[in-house]
Amino acid sequence: MKAYTIIRTEEQYWKYCNELEKLTTEYGENPSDELLDLIETITLLIEKYDEAHGTMDELDPMQLLKSLMDDNLMKQQDLARLLDVSKGHVSDILNYKKGLSKKVIRILSDRFKVRQDAFNRTYTLYQASNNQNRNAEQGQLSTQK
Repeated sequence: MKAYTIIRTEEQYWKYCNELEKLTTEYGENPSDELLDLIETITLLIEKYDEAHGTMDELDPMQLLKSLMDDNLMKQQDLARLLDVSKGHVSDILNYKKGLSKKVIRILSDRFKVRQDAFNRTYTLYQASNNQNRNAEQGQLSTQK
């Protein structure tokens, strides 16, 4: 088994990230104890590098999620299945219309092997303007004259 060391370069960081993704994808839900120890070790090394270099701090939670989806070749429908929500709900999340629940944050953190606080940061949600209701109210006003 290969010996893993503290990550010192960005190249090494991405190499470990790719290896971690490969291990978690290949061995699925029931890795051996030895493999689980290896996965946890690599995860800790990656997290330590993230903390020291602020790699997660550069992105808001939605940018991070979109980047992780791209890296993992995931589509919105894949994310909907993972989170057990509708595609519309995922669309609202990715378009800053809905926030991330604690349950969703836990699932994303486990799936992508990142700290929960990477998804649990403040970001701006956009409220859709309700033009339909505004037009309905204007219509009622005009009929009252």
